Amino acid sequence: MANPSPASARNGRAPKIALVLAGGAARGAYEVGVVQHILEEVSRDLGRDVPFDILCGTSVGAINVCGLAAFADESRIRARRLAAVWTRLRIDDLVRLDVRGVLAVGQDLLRGAASQPSSGGHTALLDTAGLERQIAEAVPFDRIDGHLARGLLSAVTVSTTLVKSGRTVVFVHRGEPGLPPWSHDPTITPRATALRAQHALASSAVPILFRPVNIDGELYCDGGLRQNVPLSPARRLGADGVIVVNPRYIEPASAAAERDAPGSPGPLFLLGKTLNALMLDRIDNDLARLESINSILEAGTRRYGEGFITELNDALGLPPGRALRPLRSLLIRASKDIGGLAAEFVRSPAFRARTSSVLGRVMRRLAEGDEQREADFLSYLLFDGEFAGRLIEIGRADARARHDELCAFFDRASKESAQDERPR
Repeated sequence: MANPSPASARNGRAPKIALVLAGGAARGAYEVGVVQHILEEVSRDLGRDVPFDILCGTSVGAINVCGLAAFADESRIRARRLAAVWTRLRIDDLVRLDVRGVLAVGQDLLRGAASQPSSGGHTALLDTAGLERQIAEAVPFDRIDGHLARGLLSAVTVSTTLVKSGRTVVFVHRGEPGLPPWSHDPTITPRATALRAQHALASSAVPILFRPVNIDGELYCDGGLRQNVPLSPARRLGADGVIVVNPRYIEPASAAAERDAPGSPGPLFLLGKTLNALMLDRIDNDLARLESINSILEAGTRRYGEGFITELNDALGLPPGRALRPLRSLLIRASKDIGGLAAEFVRSPAFRARTSSVLGRVMRRLAEGDEQREADFLSYLLFDGEFAGRLIEIGRADARARHDELCAFFDRASKESAQDERPR
């Protein structure tokens, strides 16, 4: 029988490629390195610009995709723009320990869950006013509108968590009005909007550490609580292929077993591990499920012909927003333990010379203790340009190691697009 026909599955349209960026706070510099290699080196070897039609991000990934979207007209150098912003960061200018916030959090905890929080739920350990200014200045959000209207992008999404319900709210910015067909999911609510700084800031507002963000009278916080790797929005927006970048390092089981766990873990150790658990998401399971679906659809098409996918969806009664279809994927994940690298950097003379703030001194004190206890927590807060530069280089190296796979991924998409454009 015939091989699977991507064109028939897409109803004759050219394939759409999505870039999906995960959360990870200061670890987000790693994502910029990966994307920089793709936009510059992969584009160079392919002899054409790499297309990213759909951009989806959560937490710091949301900030990064908004930056990429704002400069979509500068295809190959836009990641370099982001890298320049990341490498200029100084933690003293961006994040400060909020003493009043620390006291208020402690007071709220002592009052107990049944009591009304003294702060109304707006307390946080850190004052991020500097970070908010930096994002607003570095990303011209209104430029995204024009790029979507001109067709340089198909859609941009930012995932957040609605504080009062815990539901994931995906803010969707498209060139077309409204939302595409979106299957019902009791845990996810899509909302059409023009993305602005407050959406990206809400997506990256890690609870307790950062204050939630008010959007239209509702409080929102980090989207990574339930959707750290926003694969679902990319699929629902019509992506035929996804490149997923996740700064979360997965330690080999053998190495974890050899290392002794701390005898009496402190609160920051537990907070770091909690952040890791939230940022882990289900991306491996999601991608494995995608591969299984792809295999079934391909086998069915080989056996029953090109109409198999359409007939299967009709038999299942699946509307366009929920229809089964092939979706290729490629995941690039950090090859190094960013937590350990953070602790090593914070202990270095370079970091001591770059910060004089209370938060910087607290971070050095933590790093000078047991590296494994507080390393993960430190890596989420280390908004430092020199450290960001190191993570960018790791990201570039990890993408370089997958260079041939990346070229093959985009080359296949280009061939499918050419197939769609042939006269019928």
